[in-house]
Amino acid sequence: MNKLPLVIAGIVLACVSMNPGTAPAGNSVATIAHCEVPCGIYADQRRFEEMLEDTATITKAIDQINAMAGKNDGQSVNQTVRWVTTKESHATNTQHIVAQYFLTQRIKADKPRYADQLAAAHGVMVAAMKSKQGTNPEAGAALKAAILKLHKAYTGEEHKPHTHDGK
Repeated sequence: MNKLPLVIAGIVLACVSMNPGTAPAGNSVATIAHCEVPCGIYADQRRFEEMLEDTATITKAIDQINAMAGKNDGQSVNQTVRWVTTKESHATNTQHIVAQYFLTQRIKADKPRYADQLAAAHGVMVAAMKSKQGTNPEAGAALKAAILKLHKAYTGEEHKPHTHDGK
């Protein structure tokens, strides 16, 4: 009996269980990184929108953490921990998108804007790291600016927010 299909299925199952961020979450798929098959299916704008959504969450988390600072009741401590965890998770997701989607698959050394794209990608990684390190309200704004700079370096155009109103 050929055991190769069972071995492959086991490897796939192990990979999925080690990387739960690619498993379905609610009605959508939580994306930590795009596949590295390569599948050839890319959604660059979606990745930028996801990073900007992460940034909005980070900004709100920082605001909430600062608002609860100094409160010692159990509920406030619990919520503060949850906001810190959320902030970390969204900053990490942004770093993963830059590293595993843009740097490994989309930004190519033989393309004309490579140096600008690389520098802008590094800027996003550093800004995401800084948003993890503290609760400075400017961290969210700095991360958003870095993402918009990467968008411009990557596409050559200003970012146009995605809307669902058909405009």
